[in-house]
Amino acid sequence: MSKFNSLLQEQIGHEFAASQQYISVAVWFDAQDLPQLAAYFYKQSLEERNHAMMMVQYTLDRDQPVTIPGVGSPVIDFNDVTEPLKLALEQEKQVTRQIEQLFATARAENDALGEQFMLWFLKEQVEEVASMSTLVNIAERASNLFDIENFIARETVGDGGEDAAAPEAAGGAI
Repeated sequence: MSKFNSLLQEQIGHEFAASQQYISVAVWFDAQDLPQLAAYFYKQSLEERNHAMMMVQYTLDRDQPVTIPGVGSPVIDFNDVTEPLKLALEQEKQVTRQIEQLFATARAENDALGEQFMLWFLKEQVEEVASMSTLVNIAERASNLFDIENFIARETVGDGGEDAAAPEAAGGAI
C-alpha cells in the first residue's frame, strides 16, 4: 500500500472521529437548550460522516482495501459555550493539516488521481475553518447566548448548499 493510501485510511478514521465529536457537541448544546447550535453541529456531524464515506468510495474505486477503524471517545463536558466551538475550530485546523499532508504525499508519489481527489477536500477545509472561526468570534462577542442563536438562525454559516463537484460517498451522502 502506498503512503498516500495508508494516510487516507487513517483519515477515514479521523473523519469518523470528527463526526462523533460533533454529535457530542450537538448533544451538549441540546442539553443547554440552544437548538440552533445543536442543529448546526448535528448537521456538521453528518458532513464529517459523508467525508469519511467519500474517502471509502474513492478507496474502493481505486481497488484498494478499506478498513473502517474504531474511534476514541469524544469530549463530552464543556464549561461554557465557547469551549466546544474552540474545540471544533482546532479540530478543523487539524483536519486541514491532515488533508494538506495527504495532498503533498499524493504529489510526492506522482499520484495524480489522489492529488485531484484531495483538491475538493482542501477547498472544503477553507470553508470549515472560516465557519468555525466566525462562530468562535460571534460567541466571544455575544452579550448573551441568544445572540449566538439568533446569528445562526439568521446567517447561513458554512452552508453553501449541495456541491455538485463533491466526490461520491459510499452508500450515498446523508
